[in-house]
Formats: sequence, structure tokens, C-alpha cells
Amino acid sequence: MKVEVEILSKHTMIKPSAATPAHLRHYTLSFIDQIIPPIFTPFVLFYPRDANLSNEERVDQIKKSLSEALTHFYPLAGRVKDNSHVDCDDEGAHFVEAKATCTLTEFLEDPNPAEINKFLPFELDEVNEIPFAVQVTAFACGGIVVGLTFAHKVSDASSLFFFLNSWAAIGRGSSDIATPRFDTATIFPPVTLPSYTLPRGTDKDKIVIKRFVFDSAAIATLRAKYSTEDPNIQNPRSSRVEALSAFIWSRFLAATELDSNMPYSLCHVGNLRKRLDPPLSDNYFGNMSLPSGYATSRETEDGFHGIIIPMRDAINKLDGNYVKEFPKDTLGGSNLPSETRKLQKRDFRGGFDRASTSVVPGFPLYDIDSAWGQSLYGVAG
Repeated sequence: MKVEVEILSKHTMIKPSAATPAHLRHYTLSFIDQIIPPIFTPFVLFYPRDANLSNEERVDQIKKSLSEALTHFYPLAGRVKDNSHVDCDDEGAHFVEAKATCTLTEFLEDPNPAEINKFLPFELDEVNEIPFAVQVTAFACGGIVVGLTFAHKVSDASSLFFFLNSWAAIGRGSSDIATPRFDTATIFPPVTLPSYTLPRGTDKDKIVIKRFVFDSAAIATLRAKYSTEDPNIQNPRSSRVEALSAFIWSRFLAATELDSNMPYSLCHVGNLRKRLDPPLSDNYFGNMSLPSGYATSRETEDGFHGIIIPMRDAINKLDGNYVKEFPKDTLGGSNLPSETRKLQKRDFRGGFDRASTSVVPGFPLYDIDSAWGQSLYGVAG
């Protein structure tokens, strides 16, 4: 449904509850941070009415706990500068308050993806120096929606959920907060990048947003379709993610006009923390994920061997050697396989059609136990 949202306040900055020490005020971006385009990662959570707290009390609780959380995650209260560092000056996270004309139930009966952006503190094409912003919108029934924008330049999905769970724990009064590590630049040192310009923001005028719901029966059918009886295959049954990715990829190819000079690549993003040698804890904050892309034929008839197997091979190549060679590949001199180099280079500079998948089931979307409620519905972008 179409929803009207009125902004009540949009000039508030939530600062850390304690000042960031002088020696921590320059947060250096890593190589992976540098090559991430300056875009926002949106995240929206819907909460029902709380019988014990008014919305004013919930908003105060959100603000207070956020201030405490920013003391631990101080780069989110700073400002991104020149694709090189975050100035951790405690300027604060942008905070917006708003109200919607409909009820939460009315909106969730048929949530329109095109309306979700109204619950975000910034439009997705309004990328700026602010790494983190919040909008709390109150529904007519007393429910609320908390919309967030994270600067992808400083945070991947794993870091995002690490922060959200820490923020929620602080809101509950817990003192058992894991200490984040902000030294990914020592693992992926920054470099001088080529002169071409990364795209800025998400051009909303060229984006069509659709919501597709696959029930358990549909997923079972797709898993059967993209499985094999080949006795030589170790895991002949596709996973839910593999089956859905293969299906969406096949529809993507079917809808794309044939261009014999254009490679087509399916891309999954893999978390490197557990793939490094030695592996790292999830406390490492920043971008520690890289794409595993592979080209595929438009003419493939065998979905398992034509899509699933190459997909698995690409993901399995996200190992220590891949991580070591990736910066060289972007800048030249890589020892990665030639096909991987070609895809990575064209991925970074443009020039091919790609379908990217982000898998939320690997993250605790509905397990974030905050003091202002348990979410009924969530959207991650």
C-alpha cells in the first residue's frame, strides 16, 4: 500500500556517550573499504506497539542506547573522508523522527518495496560523509519502524549485524558487549587506486524494486529441479540458497538481450573472516567480504552442472590465496586464474551484466532482541 510519512525532526545528531580518545580519532580505511562504492546499505525493522512503553519512551530508549553503542563503535559517529579514512570526531549519527498515517498492520498486509525508502533517514542516492543514520517512524496504531542507513564504505553485513546486536544488548542493560576490532587496514593495507571514479549512491530512478515470496513448497520444487543424481557429486542436493540463486539467474538470463561480446556473471559475496589463515573472529569491524563471481553460458540446459557446480567452485576459491591476490588483481600483477582476473577487473570498472545475491538467512535478522521490542518484519538491502 501507499504510505504517507511526515518528518517531525531531522536535525538531531546522536553523539557517543563518552568522547573518543585522541589516538583513535583517525580510522584508516582498508583496501577492501577503498574499492567499495560509496553507497548506503539500508536496513528496516518493524516493531508492534509496546503496552508498557509509550513511543516517546521508546524513542528516548533508542537514542540513549545508541549513544552508548557509538562509544564502542566510534567510527559510526565520525565522517568518511576522501576514500582514505574516517574522522572519528564524535560529530554523531544522524537521527530522524517521523510519523506515518497508516497502521503497522495495514502496511504489513501487503508491504510495498517501493514504499520502504520512506522509512529511511536518507534517500539511497543521497550518499554523504555520514556513516550511520537512523529514522524512527511511528504508526497510527503505536507500532514503530526503525530505518537505518549504513555507509557500505565502512561496514559489511557481518559488521552491521555485530553492531545491531551490540546496540540491542546495550538497550537491554547488558554489560557483556564484545569489543570490536578496528584494524582491518593492517590485514588489507590501503593502496593508491587507479584514477577511474567509482559510482556514487544508488540511482533510484533506474531501479525497479520487486518482492517475490517463495513458500516452502516452491523452494522444495526448485531444490529438486536444481539437484542431480550423479553419483560422483559429493553434495547432489542443492541448498535453498543455491536453488533460488540458480532460478533467479536463469530468469535474469532469459530476460537479458543476447550480446555475444558481453560476459554474464553470477556473483555471491563471501565473508573472509573464517576463510583467512588463521581465521579471524566476527569482532573485526569493516569490510571483510569479497565477491566470488563466475561467468556462465546463456545456453545451459543442465542447471546443476551449468550453474550450481560453477557457483560452488567460485565460492570455494575464496581462500587465503584469493584474498592475497585480489589487491594485485585490481591493480595488476595477479596470479589468480585468467577468467577470475577478467571478471574481477570488469566488475570493478564496469562492462558486463551481473546478478548479485545477498543471503540474509546467514544473519540473525529476527534474533535481534532489543529493549524496544521484537521485530515482526525486517528488510535488508
